[in-house]
Amino acid sequence: MHSVQMVQEGSTLLRRMEISVAEAEKRTGKNTVNMQEIFTVYLIETRSIDAITEGHNPAPDSLWRRYSEFEILRNYLLVTYPFIVVPPLPEKRAEFVWHKLSADNMDPDFVERRRVGLENFLLRVASHSVLSNDKILYHFLTEEHRWKEVVYETGFQAKADSRIKALSATFRVKNPDKRFTEMKHYSDELQSLTSQLLRVRARVADRLYGVYKVHGNYGRVFSEWSALEKEMGDGLQSAGHHMDAYAASVDDILEEEEHYADQLKEYLFYAEALRAVCRKHELTQYELETASSDLISKKQQREELATGMVRTFSFKGMTNKLFGQETPEQREAKLSLLEEQIVQGEETVTEKTVECEPHAENNSLIKYVI
Repeated sequence: MHSVQMVQEGSTLLRRMEISVAEAEKRTGKNTVNMQEIFTVYLIETRSIDAITEGHNPAPDSLWRRYSEFEILRNYLLVTYPFIVVPPLPEKRAEFVWHKLSADNMDPDFVERRRVGLENFLLRVASHSVLSNDKILYHFLTEEHRWKEVVYETGFQAKADSRIKALSATFRVKNPDKRFTEMKHYSDELQSLTSQLLRVRARVADRLYGVYKVHGNYGRVFSEWSALEKEMGDGLQSAGHHMDAYAASVDDILEEEEHYADQLKEYLFYAEALRAVCRKHELTQYELETASSDLISKKQQREELATGMVRTFSFKGMTNKLFGQETPEQREAKLSLLEEQIVQGEETVTEKTVECEPHAENNSLIKYVI
């Protein structure tokens, strides 16, 4: 039943299933080193669209997930679909916070904003034409206990580790794809400007909070002053209440601003995701160029061995002149080894060429997911 649902062509999961992250709950338990910890879990509810359209209103299926499990899902999608900008997760810990805002990841307001962000993540993935039809995503939404076994069986973790090491390496592509170069520059600029905007916003919020709260001090002064004045007492008391109300109003203002800051952070995280795709394409292109260059070199060595003519100056040519030519048996053994290396090289070039193609062909998917 499940496998049939997952292979419908031209259909996204969101067209077949209602998905929501309904609530968050604080729990305690033991971690991997057997120590007590406090963590938050999120209730995922799903319901078949077919059942609703047929007039039924079944209770949704539900399961609980930790934030770390959402991270596992996204890491799997990043490794499996390197040519797609995978929607970002909300922040694990509050960033770009102003002084009076709690940076505690257990803060109720922060947990609620993260719940909304996790729901948006699932809805975006489930509405993507490629990502939504991955069976691991379906297991994540429907199998509470066995889904981790299924995802780790794919071997994505080893690929993820090698991907991180490779992407952190320094390399230069000889013939970069102009489209990806432009997208990388765009993502770098967007990331830089958004970060600056969020930092400035945090500083402004701090100052604004201070200005408003100063009026709270004025309110207390006016209230105390009103007790000493008979003729102006009522006016001073009224002014004190006004100052108190004005000072308290900043909390609602900055709380509303926090929602706009969350949206800016989404742009920041999307810029990071877009840059990762461009960086992965650069790495694949670099590996293709390296493999192609190595293949050309091997073919040239084969030709030189077969004809006995060295076209360019080489250490091999010098040793032949100094120590004499190789025996026919030695040349045959080297030719045989070169043939094997050339076959392997051709396979590598074909493999890397195929890897490069999805990036170029699915360039439209990058625009779509954003």
